[in-house]
Amino acid sequence: MRRAALILSLSLASGTLVAQDGAVRSLLAKDLVGDSRREVSLITVDYAPGGSTPVHTHQAQALVYVLEGSIVMQVKGGPPITLTPGQTWSEGPDDVHVVSRNASDSAPAKYLVFMVKDKGAPILTPVK
Repeated sequence: MRRAALILSLSLASGTLVAQDGAVRSLLAKDLVGDSRREVSLITVDYAPGGSTPVHTHQAQALVYVLEGSIVMQVKGGPPITLTPGQTWSEGPDDVHVVSRNASDSAPAKYLVFMVKDKGAPILTPVK
């Protein structure tokens, strides 16, 4: 778990990070117009069959759009939601993302995430 936490907390400057059983790819990071302390980021997350990400926060406003497969998302205090291609989901900067996983044990899944966050902040921070 310590290794996964380190990998997930790294900056996306290298272009690709390994999530637990998946990959996170940075597509775009730009300064937010009108607020030089914040940035917008666009990433994709690929999950292998049965793949998941450990409990984490984004400390960002995040918007999710499912591209392929089926994923399960849940924030602390909320119900789990299963999403399929074309469906969306969001989470706020104070949410704890307790479930983020591929709903299938036999097919991959992929989704797009658009987020607004503090400039230079990690995309994801593991929660112990």
